[in-house]
Amino acid sequence: MKKKLSFSIPLLPLSRRLHLLWLLPLAAACTSTPPADEDPAAEAQRLAQQYLIVDTHIDVPYRTYRQPADISQSATDGQFDYPRALAGGLNAAFMSIYVPPAIDEAGHAFSFAEASIDGVESVAAAHPQKFAIATCTADVQAQFSNSLVSLPMGMENGGPIAGKISNLEHFYKRGIRYITLAHSKSNHISDSSYDPNERWQGLSAFGKTLIGDMNRLGVMVDVSHITDRAFWQVIELSKAPVIASHSSLRHFTPGFHRNMSDDMVAALAANGGVIQINFGSSFLTGAARDYSNARTEALRAYQLARHLPDGDPALRAFMVTYTRQNPYPFAALDDVLDHIDRAVQLAGIDAVGIGSDYDGVGDTLPVGLKDVSTYPNLVAGLLQRGYSEADVAKILGGNLMRVWREVEHFAASQGSRVLCRS
Repeated sequence: MKKKLSFSIPLLPLSRRLHLLWLLPLAAACTSTPPADEDPAAEAQRLAQQYLIVDTHIDVPYRTYRQPADISQSATDGQFDYPRALAGGLNAAFMSIYVPPAIDEAGHAFSFAEASIDGVESVAAAHPQKFAIATCTADVQAQFSNSLVSLPMGMENGGPIAGKISNLEHFYKRGIRYITLAHSKSNHISDSSYDPNERWQGLSAFGKTLIGDMNRLGVMVDVSHITDRAFWQVIELSKAPVIASHSSLRHFTPGFHRNMSDDMVAALAANGGVIQINFGSSFLTGAARDYSNARTEALRAYQLARHLPDGDPALRAFMVTYTRQNPYPFAALDDVLDHIDRAVQLAGIDAVGIGSDYDGVGDTLPVGLKDVSTYPNLVAGLLQRGYSEADVAKILGGNLMRVWREVEHFAASQGSRVLCRS
């Protein structure tokens, strides 16, 4: 049964109390009375529709770059489209402006990011009754009230910044509201957790400067993908809360440094930030991680033996055959809930959210969370594990909105103007 909630501002420093005031409208929404004898599935569906759902990492732009699709209509491929977002209650889908390291290394990162942003803008412009670009928390709240799916944007791989603060300012004006500092290769900003060549031993000199400028402008710093050294340097340098836009817990995948250690999760919370749990099976379980490692090794051996270039169609065919012969060990909804449970234990209920990585982890999603229509399954699982309705609202989007708003407040305190569409 839905619980009646009462919100109060805890005895925190004044600045923190002011930052929490935005939660008060949520309190009013929490005081309605649920239908009598509501069954669990119906309750989960109702809550998914009632509360703001913010997913900080959906790779639609790169998916549609590789294979154009109309995401305003139902689709048989991919994991995001408007009808499924509506069914799942998704309100704010951060579009990942992903720039592959190879494109960055070729010198085309800036133009590639520009084209990806243009693509998101064109979707919203073509379907104004369905989608709207969001560049601030006020946009998300207004568009939620108007039953629109918000499309805020985050840049995955800071390559397009190209060592210029003017480029950071440019992309802020274009709507980028978080930057994942690196991706699978070390770049001019930071070392990558996937790259054994730790050229900077964390952040570069420019990367260290960039953190302050991101704080000043109101761009959230995203620590997903970077090395542990880089993470700790970000925590030391950032004066505003930071996010892990799509990461899970290393506790469940020992040795997988793309996920976060317990100490890192706790430090992220102490910073005021939030970890957004990734749904990819290989982020969730050791079995899926081991499978992914074995498949990658087999693919590399096949490629080297035949001297095939990256992107060769034969490599994709090999992957299809390998997976058919060796079925993938999909994670389950309970594995996602296990990560949430542990993150809450380490960091508290105010520091955990969702960053699914839909359209970014291929067909590796857990049973029960295969696309954006399935958030109610997550809600049902949280309720079954004893989370209150207020807790669920925080995990679904309240925590991310709190961090984003605090980043906006810090930027305003530095003299920057928050740019909003609404």
